[in-house]
Amino acid sequence: MNTPHPAGPAPASSPIPTLTLPTGTPIPVLGFGTYKVAPEDAYDAVSRALEVGYRHIDTAQMYGNEAEVGAALEASGIAREDLFVTTKVDNSNHEPERAAASIERSLVDLRTDYVDLLLVHWPLPTLYGGDVALPWPALEDAFTAGRARAIGLSNYEREHIEAVRDVATVAPHVLQVEAHPFLPNAALRDYAQGLGIVFEAWSPLARGRAVTEATLIEIGTQLGVSPAQVALRWALDRGHVVFPKTLSPARMATNFDLFSFSLSPEQSARIDALDEGEAGRTGSHPATMDRL
Repeated sequence: MNTPHPAGPAPASSPIPTLTLPTGTPIPVLGFGTYKVAPEDAYDAVSRALEVGYRHIDTAQMYGNEAEVGAALEASGIAREDLFVTTKVDNSNHEPERAAASIERSLVDLRTDYVDLLLVHWPLPTLYGGDVALPWPALEDAFTAGRARAIGLSNYEREHIEAVRDVATVAPHVLQVEAHPFLPNAALRDYAQGLGIVFEAWSPLARGRAVTEATLIEIGTQLGVSPAQVALRWALDRGHVVFPKTLSPARMATNFDLFSFSLSPEQSARIDALDEGEAGRTGSHPATMDRL
């Protein structure tokens, strides 16, 4: 069994630590998310995030903002090798030919020859005849061709991951799922990391709930930081890769400042105790998500 990849130093151009992907390449542990960032806001939001110092940008075909994200990345003047760009294959594109064509469209919209990480967005076990691995060969082809530097799965549960692994010639490098203090998803994280898969947490602030949670507020007050910073630092300490989303330049900067403080064991234990299991889930459940 492989062990989780340890955090390592970031490139000299970035203050953000990295984990090592199974491919041997680094992935910044902190990025900027673009879920529900409208196309008309995406260019400015990504541009501001890059100005703050973010170099890891997470988008998806489903978000409808790849073109604007790509324009902001291109206009930034930041060297492509200093950026880490993720996108995801949409639910309507699981058929192999559609998946392959959609990946090429994403690259055009993102104005890049490759993405650093390409994910299947949802497993959709109630659709496509229950074949949760249906789009995987298209991702493998993109990886082999150098169009995706790493490939993985989003919102896949253990049984879905096993179904992909059963047919894969390239095993998934990354798993991205909902995870935050109210739904830590620890068993799935441990399973993924035990396979050497890097674990990413979407909605690390539980869609805003974290900033109003009394325990996180109290710990933040003790440390002189925001409750969002507390939740994000807790996630990083657990080995999660996170990419919080905000349109506020001030919050972008605050969320970026996660390495000037640390949580004590007692503080971490108090955050661990916020776990509500499935009751804490804020998004769709992978077993029933069926939106095309």
